[in-house]
Amino acid sequence: MTMTYPDFIWHNGQVKHWKDATVHVMAHGLHYGSSVFEGIRSYETPNGPKIFRLTDHLKRLYASARIYDMAIPYTLAELDKACRDVIAANNFTKAYLRPIAYRGLGGFGLSADTPVDVSVATWEMGAYLGAGVLEAGIDACVSSWQRFAPNTIPAGAKAGGNYLSGQLIAREARRLGFGEGIALASTGLLSEGAGENLFLVFEGALHTTPVSAALLNGLTRNSIITLARAAGITVVERDLPREYLYLCDELFMCGTAAEITPIRSVDGRQVGEGKAGPITRQLQDLFFGLFTGSTPDKHGWLE
Repeated sequence: MTMTYPDFIWHNGQVKHWKDATVHVMAHGLHYGSSVFEGIRSYETPNGPKIFRLTDHLKRLYASARIYDMAIPYTLAELDKACRDVIAANNFTKAYLRPIAYRGLGGFGLSADTPVDVSVATWEMGAYLGAGVLEAGIDACVSSWQRFAPNTIPAGAKAGGNYLSGQLIAREARRLGFGEGIALASTGLLSEGAGENLFLVFEGALHTTPVSAALLNGLTRNSIITLARAAGITVVERDLPREYLYLCDELFMCGTAAEITPIRSVDGRQVGEGKAGPITRQLQDLFFGLFTGSTPDKHGWLE
């Protein structure tokens, strides 16, 4: 797939040309996966371009870095400005942002002391899982790869190394002809997608797996829970067995990249009516309504 790169990127304190933001081949992050990052979206709104939950995303970046004892050499305010500056430099309105902090070139070895480098990239992104999927939905499969067990790799950190698991899940799904993969936790119960959280609908109520199920506590997940409860939809966080994927009335994935993507089948079994159901549609309307103005931004999420 051909990728069109933007003109500018923010790297170690300044906006520079994309081609000039280079990393040494012996950087610690390249060899050991020692990076933490965020995915953030900017949307066009009636009041101009707005970055969705920028502050919350940056707070999570620092929390992930703290788990890995990684001192980010910039303040949150400085990275906030960096995100805005790089969008402005590229003249973007609707865009995807990728702040990343990683251990750079320094000593060798797992516990080596190295500088922490920071970049913020941005590019134009449509629907992550493919054109039209927000309306038509995707076909998913349960992966043969499980998520990591508790007290092995911290699922609560959005760290680069964690996404090796997601790559195995996603690439297996693509190889088998599915739009995305769904992973089980080490318990054999449901966890999440390759890079998305899961919601199941039973009799008008939303059910989602808990953070103890080896998943990242997504900000889109949190947004959906907040919007659903405000709309009078019951939300239940609980352990869920695999077979509930085949029994639910509706099913969807969510995340910054995936937004709210309906799942029409799992393992070749049709989910509900084989299309986005009324609760999924209602939540899509509420979520995307934040950017059209039809849903009030009561929480100050649009920055």
